[in-house]
Amino acid sequence: MAFTKKHKGKMMSQYEQWLQGSEAVFFLEYQKMSMKEIDDLRKKVRETGSEIHVVKNTLLSKAFQNTGIDAEFEMEGTTMAGFAFSDPPALAKVFKDVTKKSEVFAVKSGYLGSRKISQKDVDSLAELPGLPVLRATLLGLINSPASKLVRTIAEPARGLAAVVKAYSEQG
Repeated sequence: MAFTKKHKGKMMSQYEQWLQGSEAVFFLEYQKMSMKEIDDLRKKVRETGSEIHVVKNTLLSKAFQNTGIDAEFEMEGTTMAGFAFSDPPALAKVFKDVTKKSEVFAVKSGYLGSRKISQKDVDSLAELPGLPVLRATLLGLINSPASKLVRTIAEPARGLAAVVKAYSEQG
């Protein structure tokens, strides 16, 4: 399908906007997808706070250059680009799950920030815990010393109260 120059310009500006707003971009190759598969994938991607779009490879490579990211594109065939706006590991998990379940999809590569990552890197990223789990772990680590300090400070007073109580019960 031929696009007019005006339409290509709009597509380029949209690609640039997505690239500037995303923390990571992952590329997925697909073949002979049904509409149900596309809708299911888009629903899963939306749940992670990300978006997935069918892109034109040449326009996307130009959009990368326009945003200042040194892109090394050797894209061929059909490409879907997943733009992770908040949680890259969650989007990587969705891509990894989709490629396991269906032979229609294959992860090509991606970009984490401005750094190019391979298909193996995307799989490794998918193994990381999600953002809520990481936040909870970090909060636990920060909170642990404070709670230990409170217990340490309160222990002598608790011990003294136990001695006073025992003395009062005896006499």
